[in-house]
Amino acid sequence: RELTLLFCDVRDFTSISERLSATELTRFINELLTPLSEVILRNRGTIDKYMGDAIMAFWNAPLAVPEHAAQACRSALEMAASMRELNRRWREEAEAAGRPFREVRIGIGINTGNCCVGNLGSVQRFDYSVIRDEVNVASRFEGLAKTYGLTAIVGEQTIRTARGIRALELDLVRVVGREKPAAIFTLSDLLDGSAEDIDRLQPFHLQFLRAYREGRWDDAEAAIAACRSLNISKLDPYYAVFQRRIAAYRVAPPPEDWGGVFTAQEK
Repeated sequence: RELTLLFCDVRDFTSISERLSATELTRFINELLTPLSEVILRNRGTIDKYMGDAIMAFWNAPLAVPEHAAQACRSALEMAASMRELNRRWREEAEAAGRPFREVRIGIGINTGNCCVGNLGSVQRFDYSVIRDEVNVASRFEGLAKTYGLTAIVGEQTIRTARGIRALELDLVRVVGREKPAAIFTLSDLLDGSAEDIDRLQPFHLQFLRAYREGRWDDAEAAIAACRSLNISKLDPYYAVFQRRIAAYRVAPPPEDWGGVFTAQEK
């Protein structure tokens, strides 16, 4: 069955948990997962499981969910909004208690594809869950969000079928465990710019991607400068990634059949 899958994980959770007692950590997890879960359920998602600080969810099973790709994307936007509210409250509590505050950030991966869904497990115990390659890809996308310094990474099939969702193409990536490269995107509404700002960015950004994939490094860097001049600061880490790549490719050029594909080394 075609499903849309979502993975959400807390960034730097180990360092966060080190500063908390067992009771404080339990409270933190409950306060974090409750509003994020409410968002998923409100948008007709199925929560598959919690994995410590992480959530796995999917749409379009057990009941059919029309526009399931868009529902998952809307959930990502609302989850990011929930984190802003949570961080505001946690900051106020920290200031009132006279302790330092560190912003809590999440990463999200979303992918759409055909999966096997149903009761999975053993004779002794089973869960209603989902398996297949597309699940692994969604998980890899969540990890890639950290690489690019963005809140969410979304697959091409999701963007193609999510009506009304605005997105920005990021890269062509070969994720760990998969040979076929995938186009990845982020959600425009997660960036710190107005719709007009994103519209102004798009032509320069497409020029950058085209020049980069064709190995025209000077043109790619000029396009990055044009993109950065629009002051969409949430894309600064992303463009920094490509500037480092270009610097490396100037020293050791990629093969001729490269095509702009980045091979991820980490899950």
